[in-house]
Amino acid sequence: MSRTPPSAPSRPSSHSGFAYTREQFQQYVDDALAFALTLGASDAAVEVSEGVGLSVSVRKGEVENVERNRDKSMSITVYIGQRRGNASTSDFSRAALEQTVRAAHDIARFTAEDTAAGLPDAQDMALGDDVLRDLDLFHPWAIDAEQALQIGLRCEAAALGVDRRITNSEGAGVSAQQSHFYAGNSRGFRGGYPSSRHSLSVAPIAGRGDAMQRDAWYSSMRAPQELASPEAVGRYAAERALSRLKSRKIKTCEVPVLFESSLAAGLLGAYVQATSGGALYRKSSFLQDSLGQRVLAEHIDVHEDPHQPRGKGSAPFDDEGVRTRARDVVRAGVVQGYFLSTYSARKLGLRTTGHAGGSHNLVLASGLTAAGDDLNAMLRKLHRGLFVIELMGQGVNYVTGDYSRGAAGFWVEGGVIQYPVHEITIAGNLREMFLGIGAVGADAYTMGSKTIGSVLVERMKIAGL
Repeated sequence: MSRTPPSAPSRPSSHSGFAYTREQFQQYVDDALAFALTLGASDAAVEVSEGVGLSVSVRKGEVENVERNRDKSMSITVYIGQRRGNASTSDFSRAALEQTVRAAHDIARFTAEDTAAGLPDAQDMALGDDVLRDLDLFHPWAIDAEQALQIGLRCEAAALGVDRRITNSEGAGVSAQQSHFYAGNSRGFRGGYPSSRHSLSVAPIAGRGDAMQRDAWYSSMRAPQELASPEAVGRYAAERALSRLKSRKIKTCEVPVLFESSLAAGLLGAYVQATSGGALYRKSSFLQDSLGQRVLAEHIDVHEDPHQPRGKGSAPFDDEGVRTRARDVVRAGVVQGYFLSTYSARKLGLRTTGHAGGSHNLVLASGLTAAGDDLNAMLRKLHRGLFVIELMGQGVNYVTGDYSRGAAGFWVEGGVIQYPVHEITIAGNLREMFLGIGAVGADAYTMGSKTIGSVLVERMKIAGL
């Protein structure tokens, strides 16, 4: 079975379909800020947003759902010294705007002071060219419900047509989404931009009765022309499901584990969670006080680029209006910086890193990775152990680092896949797992805002028979 994800054909683009203009959003922000200050607020911040989209789903050649969404929101935060209040509304009328500002102001009046509360410092906010940076994030899709349904039907039909052992389907879905926002605060920040994200997915079922196996695949991009073709997504999902037929259990053991690249992104996500401000100032992270410490294998680097064109984690500024910067998050396994908002940075006695809202386009790489380290090469490095392609459950304790997940995949001997396995649990401790990363594949895959190849962890416990 091929495990190389399908590539993309072209798709059309269209107008946005937004009901509000950027100029209208700017006026709402200015009006709300002005009214907050007249009420006696020392500072205020406002964000106005709108999202529109189309989602369809099909199953076994029939239409299941067609849904159009149009959402809008105005969020207003008011500060009275170091007391904070927040309120929101979906009504953009002048009366609703003033009522919402009053509500936020009243909340602030009766809220206890918090020494970490407040807008970002002036030197951290995005201004001028930082705000105007164009990251090519907006690519609306000119598609109607009938066209979307046809794409979904093609995707599912391709999956069902791969092999007669593909006996059923949980359906296929197509989604076209776009949004825009504008934000500002009383210290001079103003900025906003439109963005889009589109997707195509399918989940075929192979086999019958107790021997059934399910898998899925999808394609998600900012630009519709970069989506993989419906046929490629369908065939790949079907191949994955077929490869899992005749799965068996294995005996309990302790062996190396190779995480498929799409799952390895979860390990990187766990690292981000453990080094994020909220977990750190609450002292609920196993990587507490890790700045300047080696917490990953010494051949591992993690780089962040918020300004990658069309990147799913790209942003010229964060949710607070703080400018974003490219940086090394980890160098030679050593932590170079945390993921901090203004509030969490102040709680820790540090400076914001521009991460209110999360991380931006992370790439984990190994200095040991060679160009030829594709999946087959990684299986040879695994030699004998488990190749994991699915994880289940949320068994991660971020306080201790203990990791335990239901899993399915393949047993490997001599660097070659022998048979599929299921109904097992893999367990370890993230601190030991991070330090025990033996290799990272050149088969890099981007999952959301994280790019990473397959990851070989030198030893984990497998609970089976």
